Amino acid sequence: MAERTTVTRPDGTARRIAHPPSLARLAADAVRKMILTGELQPGDRVVENQLTHQLGVSRPPLREALRVLEQEGLLVQQPRRGVIVVPITLHDVYEIFTLRDQLERMAVELGVPVRSPDRLERCRAALRDLEDAARAGDAATVTDRAFDFHLAVVGLAGHRRLEESYRSLSLQMRLCMGMNQRARVAGEGLWGIVERHRAILETLERGDPQEALEVLTDHGQHTFVLELGHSLDGRSAEAEAWLERLGRSRSDTAP
Repeated sequence: MAERTTVTRPDGTARRIAHPPSLARLAADAVRKMILTGELQPGDRVVENQLTHQLGVSRPPLREALRVLEQEGLLVQQPRRGVIVVPITLHDVYEIFTLRDQLERMAVELGVPVRSPDRLERCRAALRDLEDAARAGDAATVTDRAFDFHLAVVGLAGHRRLEESYRSLSLQMRLCMGMNQRARVAGEGLWGIVERHRAILETLERGDPQEALEVLTDHGQHTFVLELGHSLDGRSAEAEAWLERLGRSRSDTAP
């Protein structure tokens, strides 16, 4: 998105001038997308020579972009390896997704039945955006719009601090899910993702918080954890027990 500056004309009226985004910002956006879509995986080394050629930028703006992504928690400096995509362990996934689940549960308990039509309309608009991304065949944008939908669900509570807490997990959740985005999309297809979110919206519209919680629990967002869990390092007793519970739950609900 272009930045804008407001200037004042001689007659006192304001005029906004758009400035194109800097090369560093464009490079940061491009590398961020590579990470969140799984093109660059957790633990992968970020090779400056390759990226300058791939993105068509020189080293100074690229290095500025990498510093931005370090500040966002997507990259980290390691001795003798240089800059790498932040590694993700099974315990990291356990912490991120159990916290995500509890925030969503709190939002539904506080916000359903929905008291403000505008909040429910935000969920409907998010689903329409998700449909548009699926129609365009854009898997990366589908992932982004699916997160926007969940953020809108959390917004039903009308609880600013709760929504900010959920938003703060955004990049970490998307980093985890980018680890096997191709497999998830191949498994259910883009429209399968849309239909799962449509089912959530329908329960919210019916206004039954318990039903909404059950649909969210069965939402299938943990499938990728079960697929990747046994290959992730950084295991802990808590994470192992959580993974086992997810496996049992999946077996119990299987047809």
